[in-house]
Amino acid sequence: MSAEEYPLRPGERLDDLLTHHLKIIQSSEVFSFSLDAVLLARFASVSPRGRILDLCTGNGVIPMLLTTRTEATIDGIEIQPRLADMARRSVELNGLNDRVHIIEGDLREWKPEGELYDAVTVNPPYLPVTSGDRKENIHQAMARHEIGCKLEDVVAACARSVRVGGRVAMVHRPSRLVDIIDLMRRYRIEPKRIRFVHPRKEAEANMILIEGTLGGKPEVRLLPPLIVYEEDGEYTQELLAVFYGQAAELPDFKRQNGRAPSINKQEQENGG
Repeated sequence: MSAEEYPLRPGERLDDLLTHHLKIIQSSEVFSFSLDAVLLARFASVSPRGRILDLCTGNGVIPMLLTTRTEATIDGIEIQPRLADMARRSVELNGLNDRVHIIEGDLREWKPEGELYDAVTVNPPYLPVTSGDRKENIHQAMARHEIGCKLEDVVAACARSVRVGGRVAMVHRPSRLVDIIDLMRRYRIEPKRIRFVHPRKEAEANMILIEGTLGGKPEVRLLPPLIVYEEDGEYTQELLAVFYGQAAELPDFKRQNGRAPSINKQEQENGG
């Protein structure tokens, strides 16, 4: 069945994932992915094969993006039935049923069956329940606020799901960095790579990408800042490369010279 013929539920739409011709089911009433999910999927260290777990998977955007970087099998855990259903149908639409499996469940109770995972990714709710005004829409509120799980619940689930030596990658707010590092170490996940994301080069960071290793030795690398917008308001070359598939992953500056992949205007208009 073509994407044009695929049945959608009321309030849903079918969007391009901007890379590798993937499609994703979204709904402004429930959930739509944003930049943080894309950056996490490009930042996380993944092996060519093996097993990957994505916690708080939402509509499945991170597992689907990860399929463009690895042949590993990927499980996604989502507590909200409606979001889990959207994710499953997006996986089916893209012909990824043999590689991506969406599981409806609560990460606070989640225990992996069989072998542990080689890597875990998570884009958790950022805001404590007591902070700010929560939207009346429960789906959006749970995606933004720690209603269904707190930060410690997330880190604990990562630690019991990943094998020793495996990687755990998270995107969050810089204001929670101290809490994240403290909890990671409490659960034996040693922070290894940190990268701050700034909307503009003169602005404070508004996102942080952090990755740790279960049972790893103390040694952390602070990568160069990732800038989202140029002075003229356009995306930077590195962001364009990530969005349009020119860069399968954010560069590891230990192995590369750190220059953003080049992308010309014609490639941008054609989506790579």
